[in-house]
Amino acid sequence: MEWFIAPDYWTSRLVFQRALAGVYLVAFLTAALQFRALMGERGMLPVPRFVAQVRFRAAPSLFQLHYSDRFFAACAWSGAAVSAALLAGLDNVVPLWAAMLLWLVPWALYLSIVNVGQTWYSFGWESLLLEVGFLAVLLGNDEVAPPIVVLFLLRWILFRVEFGAGLIKMRGDECWRKLTCLDHHHETQPMPGPLSWFFHHLPRPLHRVEVAANHVTQLVVPVLLFTPQPIASVAASLMVVTQLWLVLSGNFSWLNWITIVLALSAIEFPSDPPTAADAPLWYEVVVLAVAALLVFLSYHPVANMVSRRQIMNRSFDPLHLVNTYGAFGSVSRIRYEVVIEGTDDDVPREDSDWREYEFKGKPGDPRRWPRQFAPYHLRLDWLMWFAALSPAYAGSWFGALVERLLENDRETLKLLRRSPFPPDAPPRHIRARLFRYRYTTWRELRETGACWERTYVREYLPPTRLAGVAQRS
Repeated sequence: MEWFIAPDYWTSRLVFQRALAGVYLVAFLTAALQFRALMGERGMLPVPRFVAQVRFRAAPSLFQLHYSDRFFAACAWSGAAVSAALLAGLDNVVPLWAAMLLWLVPWALYLSIVNVGQTWYSFGWESLLLEVGFLAVLLGNDEVAPPIVVLFLLRWILFRVEFGAGLIKMRGDECWRKLTCLDHHHETQPMPGPLSWFFHHLPRPLHRVEVAANHVTQLVVPVLLFTPQPIASVAASLMVVTQLWLVLSGNFSWLNWITIVLALSAIEFPSDPPTAADAPLWYEVVVLAVAALLVFLSYHPVANMVSRRQIMNRSFDPLHLVNTYGAFGSVSRIRYEVVIEGTDDDVPREDSDWREYEFKGKPGDPRRWPRQFAPYHLRLDWLMWFAALSPAYAGSWFGALVERLLENDRETLKLLRRSPFPPDAPPRHIRARLFRYRYTTWRELRETGACWERTYVREYLPPTRLAGVAQRS
């Protein structure tokens, strides 16, 4: 069926697939390098405890059938290896059916991780990677031209990502309607990047222009994705530019990059497609059947978008086939940070030698400039931002974090930039204090070299030690 394929998008598919494989690779590396401390057998939120309480049907995962840290590591590194092979183009040197199975492997492995990831994996970019990754299974390889229906569904996801985020903003915090949210956002976002300080200090009229441009990109431009070329390509290109602006201004895991990947699939790149055989009937049947299912399941995200009580980042099925997205429906005006400190003293006092733990990404030492980590995702640092908003966000894992620090747990310390205590001499007590952080001014930066100024607010966690540990004589 000639209407089934779109030969003009041959290069678009190639670019999309390689970029998506790159995002998959980062996601699996993030899982492989962090899981033991976060959700391993001795992690803060152990997978074995989770799967004992949640049925397979509610959270399908290989780890529902068997779990060990060694097995999880094997799955994560296998996912990274397959992603690297896809990045290198292995799917184009195997038969069509094998290419589809090859793309199914990282999707199934990452689904298994997300569905037992609990709080650490509760963000929209996890579901977005799975929803996009599932469609990649149907996109084919060099044996066939890209199916039109799959390209349409990729645009449909991109539309929901952008338009849903735009609606969340307009329905949420009034600063989006007043065009003033960027007066605060760069300072209070979860994890600032190396340029965030400079973005914050841009002239306020320019901030108004940025917000207005964001509204246009998210509420008007997405509609143009479904118009003829070259208008659709222009619309997608505008989204790419907007996302790159966000990449420069903060650390948002791979959220911006997976959105860019989606936009690339809508751009009609110049191409000289090779001669390919007609799509086999079984392939057409599979693609059309799955597409029909996804269109049917799209009822829920559409109903959510038009609802006055729109919610952000929710999956409507345990396989994460269709989801709703959105970010920053409200913007904090003040930045708080939880600072964790330890001491060797048997009896902790205010004048004890309290030493601060340094995190890799979240603000700590006011003189330490933020670094760029995205698309790599520092999961503990990201959750520490929520912990500062309210202790309720950290209720399930913060106590375990403190316990691991009191033990000098090696895997937990790997998540940090630096521990103030040697490996063989853990602290006797840990405390946490809440500080208010603000960006310094240009003059303060010149005088002190510090990009942050912080002020003590209150005690977050009183001095705590391991139960049953005797005092030293």
